[in-house]
Amino acid sequence: MQHATVRDDGAGDGRTRADRARRVANVLRGQVLRGAFADGVLPDERALVAEFGTSRNTVREALGLLRDEGLVARRRGVGTVVVGRAYQHPLGELSGLAEVLQRHGTVVNEVREARSVRPPLTVARRLGLAEGTPAVYLERLRRVDGLPLSLDCTYLIREVGEPLLARGRETLEQQDVFDLIERVAGAPLGRAEVSVQAVVADPATCAVLAMPEGGAVLAVERLTRLADGRPADLEFIHLRGDRLTLHATLDRATGATSGRGGGRSRGGRR
Repeated sequence: MQHATVRDDGAGDGRTRADRARRVANVLRGQVLRGAFADGVLPDERALVAEFGTSRNTVREALGLLRDEGLVARRRGVGTVVVGRAYQHPLGELSGLAEVLQRHGTVVNEVREARSVRPPLTVARRLGLAEGTPAVYLERLRRVDGLPLSLDCTYLIREVGEPLLARGRETLEQQDVFDLIERVAGAPLGRAEVSVQAVVADPATCAVLAMPEGGAVLAVERLTRLADGRPADLEFIHLRGDRLTLHATLDRATGATSGRGGGRSRGGRR
């Protein structure tokens, strides 16, 4: 297997060992997340020293950074092995998390709340609702192969949300909301506006996602519109930063963006 080469002996460049370790960790992290180590075992320290042209202490510090991130672990008699797994979600497609992940493990949706609410004024405005107009609120915890991945808080206009509530929690746990909006509510989806921010999760979110306190999450806000342009679905999603990456292929010439997740998802489902 070929690995990216970074010559990094640091002689006379004024950089600290921590700087050099960070550079090595950056390259190795990318390889781990791409699944470059087919057998799940990283090259031994001697091979990494030769590969990166740096010292053994720098390599060990780099591996320590990846261990702290939960991506690798040291196994006696084996070496450094991949233990963390990150899934890719394409940014350029209106696709849902459940559809993206179902090809990589068993996805379970735990419905924590499903009810009619009076949404906050800011949410009502984003959904084009008059103040005091009810909306449907869904809160779901997503697990992949038993491991918590995301906490999804969703506000839906009544036209699409109430038919979903009528189907009951079991349906919401087993089927994608985007699919239910189109099939059950009969409301074709159009486009979505997405923003992503890296934040430190609050203690309650850390507890739900089984994360250590102070862990990082990707806070995603997505407003999805119907085919006729009306806003219908406003989501606030907290994704474990150590379990999911967002991916897109960008074209400078055309300005186009296409999401690609290694066969992760297609279409408009959530």
